[in-house]
Amino acid sequence: MTQQSVTGSCLCQRVTYAIDGNLGIFQHCNCSRCRKFTGSVFSANLFVAPDQFRWLSGEASVGRFALPGAKHFATAFCTHCGSSLPWKAQSGRAVIVPAGTLDGDPGIRPMQQIYCASRAVWYADPGQLPQFDELPPRRS
Repeated sequence: MTQQSVTGSCLCQRVTYAIDGNLGIFQHCNCSRCRKFTGSVFSANLFVAPDQFRWLSGEASVGRFALPGAKHFATAFCTHCGSSLPWKAQSGRAVIVPAGTLDGDPGIRPMQQIYCASRAVWYADPGQLPQFDELPPRRS
């Protein structure tokens, strides 16, 4: 576990939060629920203890959706800009923080991928794709 203090926010900056403590798990989830929520091939999430997470501003603008029948899964989002936001697991034992909402380096890197059997059929290993610092050059 890494002792760290880091902040995060939504796209419009109405909602901000801080994490103070041990960041123990950072993982990619390939399940269909995470794909639907993020609109991406997988979600990148940190797990923190509830007592190490606090809203700094805009908590009233945080919406939540708990999927009926789901044991652990829920989502949170900014009701103004729609950005994903941290959410408390239904068990109450962890806050799941979408890594893309962090404002800085959390000091740890993803350590595992889960639900790999549920990967999208169009999944491509990001490390194997061409990389550009900005938009790719126009094709002639």
